Formats: sequence, C-alpha cells, structure tokens
Amino acid sequence: MTRREVKILFLALALLLLPMQQAKAIDPITIAILAPIALQLAQAAKPYVIRGLMNLGRGMIRVGKDMIELVYLPYGLIKMTLGAPLGGFRSGLIYTLRGGLAVGKVVLHILILPLVTFGVNFNMG
Repeated sequence: MTRREVKILFLALALLLLPMQQAKAIDPITIAILAPIALQLAQAAKPYVIRGLMNLGRGMIRVGKDMIELVYLPYGLIKMTLGAPLGGFRSGLIYTLRGGLAVGKVVLHILILPLVTFGVNFNMG
C-alpha cells in the first residue's frame, strides 16, 4: 500500500468510528417560558460581571506594562555588546537584568490573570 492509500484508509476508519453529532432542539414554548427567568438572572449577575471585567482590564494593563518592559532585554544586550567600548556595559547589564525580570513578571501576571478577574488582589506592582 502506498502512503496515500494508508491515509485514505485511516480517514475512512476515523469517519466510520466517530460518533455522529445530532441536533437537539428546544421547543419555542419552553424558550418563551424561561426567557423572563433568564433575564432576571442576567440582571442579578450584571454587577458581578461588570466588576469581573473591570478587574480583568486592570490585570491586562499590568500585563501590557510588563510586555513593554520586555524591550529592556534586547536593548540591554545591544548596549552591553556594542556600547561596551563607550562605557555602556554597566547600564546595559542593568537593562538586561530588568528585561530578564520582565519575562518572569509577564509569565506570573498571565498565570494569575484568572484569579485577578475574580477579585483576588496580589498587590504586586
């Protein structure tokens, strides 16, 4: 068998063995009965959703600031190598360290973003 035939055989087997999805409909009367209840629940949840979105926005701003600080890493490396003859090694090293810390800050702030959305405050600058 050639590779093409093997691929076709595996595709046919996969299509035959996978369960077929079936559509399930809800009758319009049930929707009409449940719509007012769903609206009341949505109104009750509205303040919590707004607060969560505001917390998410603050967390995203924090991640954005850290992403901007990532520019320090290549800038510091360039300043350490090309600027070393002009006395830029020390400041380049500082920028490189700040950029390296920014990588960790971005990862940390992205990992805690779901918790920040629910209002957990970590007080990390």
